[in-house]
Amino acid sequence: MTPARLCVLLLLTATSAVAAPAPRDEWPEFRGPTGQGHTTATGLPLEWSAEKNVVWKQPVPGTGWSSPVVGHGRIYLTTALPGPGSTPSLRTLCLDAGDGRVLWNTEVFTAAESREQTIHQKNSQASPTPILAGERLYVHFGHHGTACLDLAGQILWRNQDLGYASVHGNGGSPALVGDRLIFSADGSASPFVVALAARTGEVVWKVARTADAKQKFSFATPLLITVDGRPQLISPGSGAVSALDPADGRELWRVRYGGGYSVVPRPVFAHGLLFLATGYNRADLLALRPDGAGDVTDTHLAWRTTKGAPLTPSVVVVGDELFAVNDAGIASCWDARTGTLHWQERLEGNYSASPIAAEGKIYFLSEDGVGTVVRAARTFEKIATNKLGERTLASYAASDGALFIRTATQLYRIGLK
Repeated sequence: MTPARLCVLLLLTATSAVAAPAPRDEWPEFRGPTGQGHTTATGLPLEWSAEKNVVWKQPVPGTGWSSPVVGHGRIYLTTALPGPGSTPSLRTLCLDAGDGRVLWNTEVFTAAESREQTIHQKNSQASPTPILAGERLYVHFGHHGTACLDLAGQILWRNQDLGYASVHGNGGSPALVGDRLIFSADGSASPFVVALAARTGEVVWKVARTADAKQKFSFATPLLITVDGRPQLISPGSGAVSALDPADGRELWRVRYGGGYSVVPRPVFAHGLLFLATGYNRADLLALRPDGAGDVTDTHLAWRTTKGAPLTPSVVVVGDELFAVNDAGIASCWDARTGTLHWQERLEGNYSASPIAAEGKIYFLSEDGVGTVVRAARTFEKIATNKLGERTLASYAASDGALFIRTATQLYRIGLK
């Protein structure tokens, strides 16, 4: 190993999954401070409605399904406003977490700069979730471009050099690994994974996907894990999931899953196993051992199941159990180590948002704005069903004893008054 490569590996390992650890009880990226749906926030409400336990609600201009991130007493999210033609103005908003006031609204890419795009009815031109790290906010708009802002809303850098043939719009969020911002660009052709320098936005490395999938497009968010002291970037795509070396993008191992495409859920890592779903047209839920090298499809599968596997929502592990809800509303609980099914129950509605775990409970959120709270236990126990009556595809954020829920038109702070 060269001295330069050793320095890079030491930097990536020392900085772990983010440039600076998120303060306790904040929500800095998609799926929270661990990237896996857990929050340390306490006193979250169990019951709410469009009137009950609403601390405030604030209209959000434009359209977008990026989930909110929370830190420093502020909330950040992205949105797309109609432009003068067929392309949108892509913007970043900052709101006061205490009262919901919009503090600033920065145009990141103008309508003239954004690119043509066909949008799926369950997607938007502002779906990837920002990352809050220290005094910087990273925002990503898929094939439109990526940018970094300071917390006053001033643009520090922009990168629009990585356009690709997107399908159905944007989706996957980036991951911040040390001094690198890493995301997948899985379009209709020539998909790739790329790392940008977090300080400048310049390309550090770019690697092509090589899985033999007929449908190339996917929307997954990568996850950084550490196995035997070595960092691995877990990057699901169409046809296969790969573990990449975050120093240079080199593939460490892969597991093939055939024709799976339009992969959305973010992986989860617990008990030495990786849990991920394989995409359309029929998802399998896989539990993989991430300690191999090369193609480990035939050797590193711990267990798999099809019934109850989600196409869109990510899963969450609490203790020894793995919890999920599939798109049709079937919630499930398995033994995380063995795949033994403990229960499956139908919840109200269809689901795209990823559940979160807090204080021994699982919070689900349907596309119709129905929030269901269940006990994180081997026996099914529904605690509450809560109806906002508004469409939502974004996932919860949780901080300071409150839930933050983005609907089609509003941002809610749900908490005990």
